[in-house]
Amino acid sequence: MFPLKDDIPARLFPVVNIVLIGANLAAYWYVAAQGEAAGPFVVAHGFVPYRFLASADFLLAPARLLPVFSSMFLHGNILHLVGNMWMLWIFGDNVEDAVGHGRYLLFYLLCGMAAVAAQTLVAPGSAVPMVGASGAISGVLGGYFCTYPRARILTFLPVFIFFYLVEIPAYFFLGLWFLLQFAQGGLQYLIAGTASGVAWWAHVGGFGAGVLLIRFFRKGPAARRGKQLRW
Repeated sequence: MFPLKDDIPARLFPVVNIVLIGANLAAYWYVAAQGEAAGPFVVAHGFVPYRFLASADFLLAPARLLPVFSSMFLHGNILHLVGNMWMLWIFGDNVEDAVGHGRYLLFYLLCGMAAVAAQTLVAPGSAVPMVGASGAISGVLGGYFCTYPRARILTFLPVFIFFYLVEIPAYFFLGLWFLLQFAQGGLQYLIAGTASGVAWWAHVGGFGAGVLLIRFFRKGPAARRGKQLRW
């Protein structure tokens, strides 16, 4: 399933969401321009659980916390970047609409932090740099799930050699998405003994944080329903 758009028009111009997308794009091209130095740059600025937990001096040296945030703006490849930014574009404007500009930025960063924490709890010994905005964006999806459950998501659905465009309720689309992240994370952990590759538990942790935090960040009542989709 691939989402194309939703039926909830934003009432506010999503300035923070657009800035976040721009920052991710700029960070990607900056790293790509480093050439052979790109790899060491990602290692230095991605979040490495083992390196972070190696000592507790981050309490005395706050600069060691920087990879928690810089890792949210780094991506492994162009597909990783485009996929994340597309999800943020579709769902982020409505969550920003629901919580307000300044609170949306804080909400986004807190969800990203929760995603990092969840992945670290599952794989504390991992020496692989964790990069990507997907943990924070998962929090946005969790916020959307609680705020606009009856919204309709126009979805591209391939079935064998056939392709369909279908409208799926947001609660079903995002609920299924979350269950898939949880299932894949659990399967990966059971088979490999530790989480590696895709940070599935960052997705789970970010989504869960979004579900919990949206109750405190949301300005008004939930469940605004949009007009019927036209396509």
